[in-house]
Amino acid sequence: MLTPFHIAIPVRDIAEAREFYGTNMGLSEGRSDTHWIDWNMFGHQVVTHLNPNLGPDGKVANHCNPVDSHAVPVPHYGVVLEVDVWKAFAERVRTFVDDFIIEPYVRFEGQPGEQHTMFFEDPSGNALEFKAFADIQSQLFKVQ
Repeated sequence: MLTPFHIAIPVRDIAEAREFYGTNMGLSEGRSDTHWIDWNMFGHQVVTHLNPNLGPDGKVANHCNPVDSHAVPVPHYGVVLEVDVWKAFAERVRTFVDDFIIEPYVRFEGQPGEQHTMFFEDPSGNALEFKAFADIQSQLFKVQ
């Protein structure tokens, strides 16, 4: 059994985070305060913490590394899902994300580690990746 992870990420505005993660993404809200909110992200605890001192544009700074001919933002956070759950979630995300960092697609097609993936940002610039494998247990750490 996989143990849920916990991660805390900075956001520039709590109300904006509540709309993005709760209303748009459909994540259930756990405990909260004026400066933070716990989210249930597919069984994992993601906490959005207020940080009004983000970059000059109010966003987290990211770097990119090349992966499968795409510029993958670093850092990024997300969850590995079952393919059917990922496909349904990708359709939901398309309703509120106008500019994907990387549009939903199949990466490493026909190779070990083949996966469905998509990247997008929250309003504070946190890069999120959601991916899926046909068989998570055998493919997640498959060597190329």
